[in-house]
Amino acid sequence: MSPASPHDPVTAERWAALAARDARADGRFVYAVRTTGVYCRPSCPSRAAKPENVSFHAGPAEAEAAGFRPCRRCRPDEPGLAERRAEAVARACRLIDAAETLPGLDALAKAAGLSAFHFHRVFRAVTGVTPRAYAAARRAARVADGLSGAGSVTEAVYEAGYGAASRFYAEAPARLGMAPAAYRRGGAGARIRFGVGACALGAILVAATQTGICAILLGDDPDALTRDLQDRFPKAELTGGDPAFEGWMARVIGLVEAPGHGHDLPLDIGGTAFQQRVWAALRKIPVGSTASYADIARAIGEPGASRAVALACGANALAVAIPCHRVVRSDGALSGYRWGVARKRDLLARERATLGGADTAPAARGLFDNL
Repeated sequence: MSPASPHDPVTAERWAALAARDARADGRFVYAVRTTGVYCRPSCPSRAAKPENVSFHAGPAEAEAAGFRPCRRCRPDEPGLAERRAEAVARACRLIDAAETLPGLDALAKAAGLSAFHFHRVFRAVTGVTPRAYAAARRAARVADGLSGAGSVTEAVYEAGYGAASRFYAEAPARLGMAPAAYRRGGAGARIRFGVGACALGAILVAATQTGICAILLGDDPDALTRDLQDRFPKAELTGGDPAFEGWMARVIGLVEAPGHGHDLPLDIGGTAFQQRVWAALRKIPVGSTASYADIARAIGEPGASRAVALACGANALAVAIPCHRVVRSDGALSGYRWGVARKRDLLARERATLGGADTAPAARGLFDNL
């Protein structure tokens, strides 16, 4: 394949990726150097070749058909680094999933083909959590999945790999949002107070367990919000709020109407270990400021987990109380919001009004030092 014109948009894009040694372009094309007879990945750290000696190819097969051999440094004919890391972590995850007790770090690293130190860093970069946190979440999930079919809660706990039932019970409120026996029965026996009302953003549902508020849902259809709650706990005792709960609901509605005033409401957050870390970071974003998904990922020590952060924001069921509306794209544009981008825009506008009309900060830099 002869060198393409640098004025061609596709070729220009490839030259830019080559100049930046952009690993994101790996797998999209390879480049070959006529004077060496070698073809490489765009991210190859080899010395730059003269443009007149470079040709681009769709992949290894095309480059080899043209008579070039793979570079021994970047190994373009083998899976890329990101793919190899993902597969290594997948092997470790399969080992964790199949084990009755958590394998040691050395055993997991050996299964991944990495040193223990490198494996720990790679695992966190790929999954967003440590191997121990992943194992704890998977084990708790096995209990949750097994509660409905087990003969008893204790049976489900031990079958999931807990060495002592006391350890699971200590974690249960945060994982399940209620007692394990109640969760096992689809919420049977659990009393969840809730109320549906109206606010400036449309319909609002507020629900609470004995631990605290477990849901603040926004929408257009009050019945749809109620069905959402019923689907999660089909056998729970859903009751209208008593006078004390009506006070909580009024405070939540007040929080929606004026989101800049903060709150001290008790929350039943639940979620996985990773989600809880993300949600804790969201609560540290000051009123009137925004942060990107990448900012949050860096704040929790997982700079490569922006996508996982976005998923955690989407899983947040406590609108406004956990302010995922303050998270925007890296370019400052509003991105998806569980309850609609229009509501997100409205909430941010209300926060600006609370601060006297000041512009929302493009990013909450340096605000997470205490995480």
